[in-house]
Amino acid sequence: MILRFEPYQLQLKHPFRLATGTRTSTSTVQVHIELNGLVGYGEASMPPYLGETIESVTAFLSKLKPKNWQIENLAGILQEIDSLSEKDNAAKAAIDIALHDLKAKMLGVPTRELFGIIASQTPPTAMTIGMGSEAELRQKVAEAEDFKLLKIKLGGADDKYKIDFLRSITDKPFLVDANQGWTDVEVALKMIDHLSLLNVLMVEQPMPFSTSAKTWKTLKEKSSLPIFADESVKRLSDLENASELFHGVNIKLMKSTGLAEANAMLNRCEQLGLQTMIGCMTESSCAIMAAAQLAPRANFVDLDGPFLISNNPFEEPQLINGCIQLNTFSGNGAIPF
Repeated sequence: MILRFEPYQLQLKHPFRLATGTRTSTSTVQVHIELNGLVGYGEASMPPYLGETIESVTAFLSKLKPKNWQIENLAGILQEIDSLSEKDNAAKAAIDIALHDLKAKMLGVPTRELFGIIASQTPPTAMTIGMGSEAELRQKVAEAEDFKLLKIKLGGADDKYKIDFLRSITDKPFLVDANQGWTDVEVALKMIDHLSLLNVLMVEQPMPFSTSAKTWKTLKEKSSLPIFADESVKRLSDLENASELFHGVNIKLMKSTGLAEANAMLNRCEQLGLQTMIGCMTESSCAIMAAAQLAPRANFVDLDGPFLISNNPFEEPQLINGCIQLNTFSGNGAIPF
């Protein structure tokens, strides 16, 4: 196999404001793995909070020895790569995505069939509405006309005003992501009670990653809405105590090291009685269409990455009735321009 990779900066259509900061672009590394004339495409996306950089990803990828890989032993390759580092999850995900794309193309099947998934579309995907002025929020809601579900970013001082304003201009169901922005459990519970009256379906990562297990248990027991973990659960090993602390988990390829572990997490969540969301960072269609292969298994889907950027190097996913359509092409389904 031949491995190639290069950095690529994804430019956001609007400044992305969260409780933790604002950015206008996201660094990625685009990966190509070639074998016998077929190419598997992968992507590492690196929002700042993950702690990975273009330099760390390229350094990790430069250590790999793809000439020794046998695609028939995909699980063995991924295990070997994972053993090289206790971190570098996005870098590992880029290789996982590309290898699954390549293997499925060699077999002539969509990648989802490697996991026993038969579906033509995902559940409705949410469109993210970040923080902003009333005019900005109104514009973002208008641009999300084709989406049936909106994901609202909260975690600031004006949360109640913002959510009430958004509810006044649209009746679409909301998912809420506080991005660790609420630090007091009683304040969080009062806010969640308010959200429960506004057609909000769940609340994601309302409190910081460092919040104690005791506090998470209190929040889960008293919350009037399902509480989903994001930053608090990255990989399969993080799930063992999650069912005591949360109602559900947001599974992302960039956190979990890719499709193989994300699918294993879906299996374990089912065993533990945890609800699931398939989510994303700021990603192009490359990583999004890979994640979409698993999305039919999830309760919620948040795969809006390609719709938030202005320079997608792959074709935009087809959206019908708010659902990403899964094509019948072999591989992950990402088509480069």
